[in-house]
Amino acid sequence: MTWAANPFSNPHRAAQAYARVGVETGVAGANPHRLVLMLFDGALKSLSEARGHMQRREIPAKGAALSRAIQIIEEGLSASLNDPEGGGLAEQLKELYAYMTRRIVFANLKSDPRVLEEVATLLRELRGAWDSIGERAGAGG
Repeated sequence: MTWAANPFSNPHRAAQAYARVGVETGVAGANPHRLVLMLFDGALKSLSEARGHMQRREIPAKGAALSRAIQIIEEGLSASLNDPEGGGLAEQLKELYAYMTRRIVFANLKSDPRVLEEVATLLRELRGAWDSIGERAGAGG
């Protein structure tokens, strides 16, 4: 997979996606690149919280954390992809995000923290790649 093309959309669309999922504060001053990083961080935080709730058998809290992770992935990361500009990479990412969502649902049904770790590993890898793009591009979006 090449990261040459920017699969994510314009700053306004990324900001709107971020605002919809309400991960954290600080959206107003963040550039589009940073917004995507914040989405990754929010999803990872929600998965981590869900693992803790699983271990403590806190079912409603587990469900809420997993729902938040799914919302961030679907309405944030996936929705902010730019299909025309991102081409095949954007399509591959959409498929990967859909896979992550299915795995989160499965983890919720089975209360399986290993599945959540699988999704978290994928998100961390994508986050790291996205972060390195920003470093090379000067984080200008």
